[in-house]
Amino acid sequence: METKQIQKEIRQLIEEREAILLAHYYQRDEVQEIADIVGDSLALSIEAAKTAARVIVFAGVHFMAESAAILSPEKTVLLPRRDAGCPLADTVTPEALLEARKAHPRAAVVTYINSSAAVKALSDICCTSANAVRVVQSVSEDEILFVPDGNLARYTARFTDKKIIPWGGACPVHDEIDAGAVARLKQAHPDSPLAVHPECPPAVLALADFVGSTAGILRFVRESKAAAFLIGTEQGIFHRLRLENPGKTFLPASPSLLCETMKFTTLEDIRSSLKENRYVIRVPEETAAAARRTLERMTALS
Repeated sequence: METKQIQKEIRQLIEEREAILLAHYYQRDEVQEIADIVGDSLALSIEAAKTAARVIVFAGVHFMAESAAILSPEKTVLLPRRDAGCPLADTVTPEALLEARKAHPRAAVVTYINSSAAVKALSDICCTSANAVRVVQSVSEDEILFVPDGNLARYTARFTDKKIIPWGGACPVHDEIDAGAVARLKQAHPDSPLAVHPECPPAVLALADFVGSTAGILRFVRESKAAAFLIGTEQGIFHRLRLENPGKTFLPASPSLLCETMKFTTLEDIRSSLKENRYVIRVPEETAAAARRTLERMTALS
């Protein structure tokens, strides 16, 4: 009963403040239930920029709220938990990227959306897990410094002749999926297709029936006639999978598909954020302008 009451209070506050609540697919179920839009990070920011809302409440992690602030500079962007960060994004700093650019002067820097605004600002173009191959193929340089996810870089390299230099970062949730355990799970469920995120290690990707972004996995399941699926991405996506496919069942490819920072944000945090206007995410204009260019170069390809 308390959950429903807090959800009701949040929706009232959203209306009063002319706000919009965005929730990533990996958020808690009860947060996704009341969000105006549920999606992946870039899609949420793009959709928010199209709305008339004055306030964007981003139930996600810090780099996502930064992207929303970059694309909607006239709106107030709130991140309910200031400590909701991304371990993958933290694997690259502006200073380290500047050094890498010096070491690879002929390389174009393609930066995954899971990165800070400051890192995006020092890059040539951004990409998502869904469009990484298209982005890499679009740049004129034959050498690519791919930041920060090494697994996504290696997966992308399979579909291009360009020389890709992977950064050393990885998403802990995806990178720790054990290929041996996944192989045994597939043996136990031979009629259940395995759908995984490209942030997974190469050995896991080699076992998959489908590799794609969160949105891609959702689409694959919707279009498949299979009755059961093995899912290799953060467990928050199961809420949307079950909602869209009530007659199908889903098993996690690993028992530890939990992103702790994605689960930091509670309904209480969102309510406090709206009541107290916390925490406002601002990106310095010079950084925002440079980062916006890398995002626009990417969206121009679609």
